[in-house]
Amino acid sequence: MSKNKIAKWLHERITITRPIGNLLPAHLSSYGEQPTVSFQDCIEAYLKDPACKAFVDFLADQVVGVGFYTTVNEGYDGASGAKEAVDGFCEKVNLDGMLQIAAREIIAAGNSFWERIEPDRIVDLRILPLTSISRIKRDVHGNVQGYVQSASYGGKTLTPERIIHFNWNPVDGEPFGTGVLRPLLEKMTVGGETRMSFLEMKARIEKMLPEIFEKYAGPDELWIFEGVSDEKLTEYQRIIRSKPKAGARFVYNRPADIKTVQIDPRTQFQTYLEHIINQVYLGGETPLPKLFTTPGFTEASAKAAVELAEQKVYALQRFIKRAIEKEVFAPIIEQAGFDSKDAGCRLNWGTPEKPETVVADILQAAQLQLISREEFRIMMKKIGWELAEIPS
Repeated sequence: MSKNKIAKWLHERITITRPIGNLLPAHLSSYGEQPTVSFQDCIEAYLKDPACKAFVDFLADQVVGVGFYTTVNEGYDGASGAKEAVDGFCEKVNLDGMLQIAAREIIAAGNSFWERIEPDRIVDLRILPLTSISRIKRDVHGNVQGYVQSASYGGKTLTPERIIHFNWNPVDGEPFGTGVLRPLLEKMTVGGETRMSFLEMKARIEKMLPEIFEKYAGPDELWIFEGVSDEKLTEYQRIIRSKPKAGARFVYNRPADIKTVQIDPRTQFQTYLEHIINQVYLGGETPLPKLFTTPGFTEASAKAAVELAEQKVYALQRFIKRAIEKEVFAPIIEQAGFDSKDAGCRLNWGTPEKPETVVADILQAAQLQLISREEFRIMMKKIGWELAEIPS
C-alpha cells in the first residue's frame, strides 16, 4: 500500500471516529462549569429540613441498606483468586460504608466523587467532600479534562483518571448530576419575575407558624375602663401586666370593656398549604414520609405507593452497581493478574441465598459415600441434631 493510500486510510479513520458535534461553548470549556444548585445548599437542606433528610435517608436505606455480596464466573480458572482480590479490597476500604455515604450524596445532590489512590494502581479509595469540587473542566466535545477543587480545599485540578464520578441523571449535557433536592431548591423565572424555590416557600410558612401561634394562642386584648382617672388606669395597667396572660380573669366594680383580636374565619389557607407541601413531597420522589404523616392511607394504597417507589430504587441500584463493577472491581482484578472480563465479577444487592438443607439428601449422600462420616455428623449438628462426640 502506497504512502498516499495509507495517509488517506488513516485520515478516514480519524475523521470517522472523532466527535464532530460540540456539547458546550468554548468559554465554558476554558473556565469550567459549576453546579446550578450549589452542593452547600443541598447539604444544608439535608441537615436542616426534616422532610429533605427523610427523602434522602428513606431512598438510600432502600438502595444500599440491604448490603451486598460479590460473585464471579465459576467457569473461569482464576475465579477464586479474582473474587479473593475483590473481597479483600472491599473489606480494606470498607466499601459497604462508602456506599452508605455515596448513596445519600447521589440521591440528594446527584453526585459523589471518589478519589483513587493511586490512579495507576488502586491501593485505596476515599470520598471527597461534595463542597470540595467547585468546577468541572471539559473540552468542547464534553470530555472531562479535570475536576477543580475550591480555594478553601487548595484549588487543585484533579485529573479524570484520579476521580470516580457518580453522575446520576445529568440533564441537557451538564457535567453534574441531578438529585432529588435540586427541583426543591431551584428558583424559576416566570414572566420576567423570579419565583422562590419550594423549600424557601415551605421555610417561610414554617417561620410564620410560631408567630401566629404566639399571637392568637393568647390573643391581644384591649381593656377599656370608662371614666377611670389616669392614676387609677395606671394602677390597673400594673395589675393586668403582672398577671399571666393566658387564662387571666379580673373582676372590677367599674364599667369595663375587653376586646380581643381574633383570626378572621374567612381566612382559609389550607388549600394553598397543601399544594406547597405536596410539591415538596413530589420532589422527594418517595411516598414514605407521606404515608407516615397523612391519615387515611389504606394498606392497599400504601402498598401500591411503595411498589411505585421501588422502580426508583432499582434504577439507583443498577446505576451504582455498574459504576462499582467498572471503576473498582475490574481494575482490582486486572492488577491482581486476572482477566476482569472472563472473571465477570458482579456486585449483588442483599445476602446470598443459601440452599435449603434437606435431611433426606444428606442421608442419601452418606449412603452413596459422597460425603464422609465426619462430614455427615457436622452437617447434622448444624441443622440441630444432638450427636455425642465419638471418642478418639
